[in-house]
Amino acid sequence: MIDKDKLLRQIKTNNWIFLLILGSLSSVFMRATFTLGVILGGLIIIANFSVLQHTIRSAFSDQGAMRGKKISVIAKFYFRLAIMGLIIYILITNGWVNPLGLTVGLSIVIFSILSFGIRTAWKTSSREAI
Repeated sequence: MIDKDKLLRQIKTNNWIFLLILGSLSSVFMRATFTLGVILGGLIIIANFSVLQHTIRSAFSDQGAMRGKKISVIAKFYFRLAIMGLIIYILITNGWVNPLGLTVGLSIVIFSILSFGIRTAWKTSSREAI
């Protein structure tokens, strides 16, 4: 049985590790606007991931039944997406961040989930080989 809380904790920890590594590497090898894009993009997407988790947990009870209405969950999703889009628009149009750096930062949660999946598959295949 999969422990969902442990899984989410591990992904959240990976998010911060990836942000630290990518932010550090970009500060050494890239310009300040690129590094700021990586850091702000990472912070935006980590916050978005946490709010999404909270929204989903509050919408569903332990039995899997919806406590809230579907419309509420959908409205929160689009509201969060619009706010995130507005923040990204402001950051890019004012020239505060490099768009490519922001894209790298916004990909941190994807990197975390992919690395978790690869590690899990590696552990599973290693056990089967024994």
